[in-house]
Amino acid sequence: MEKNRIHRLTLLALMIALDVVLSPLMRIEGMAPMSSVMNIIAGVLLGPLYGTLMALICGLIRMLLLGIPPLALTGAVFGAFLAGLFYKFGRNMYWSMAGEIIGTGIIGSLLSYPVMVWFTGSQQSLYWFIYTPRFVGATLIGSVMAFLVLVKLKETSTFKRTQKLFMGGPLYGVKS
Repeated sequence: MEKNRIHRLTLLALMIALDVVLSPLMRIEGMAPMSSVMNIIAGVLLGPLYGTLMALICGLIRMLLLGIPPLALTGAVFGAFLAGLFYKFGRNMYWSMAGEIIGTGIIGSLLSYPVMVWFTGSQQSLYWFIYTPRFVGATLIGSVMAFLVLVKLKETSTFKRTQKLFMGGPLYGVKS
């Protein structure tokens, strides 16, 4: 049991490190598709609890070290949670992708407006749907990239063992 706990925490730390390092490298102004990639992989591999924890810690690290505004939190946390939750109940990677698109692309983008109004103290240049096109675009790009990564990852024995540890079963929705 202790070995499983250590394995989970180690994998969580690895996913956090990958997200923090890769997100700034694959960033388009106002869009962070690598966060979506990592959220979907975390949803499929770690589930909703650990995936959300990963997104929360990554958002805080990016805010503190890279000077990214609170969008790092509002965008990623809801997508990671829904990616894991949708995968858990749908048992299909496409469900995880849909959870990321709904969570980050729709919910996260709409919640970003009041957060940024509070953060900047101004609502003159902001309107409710200002973030939605960029967030949805980033999640669509990230979903395609996550699909390509997961197709290759699911062939590895380490991925299968790890997914069984967290999610209790194999990756469905991808033909071998």
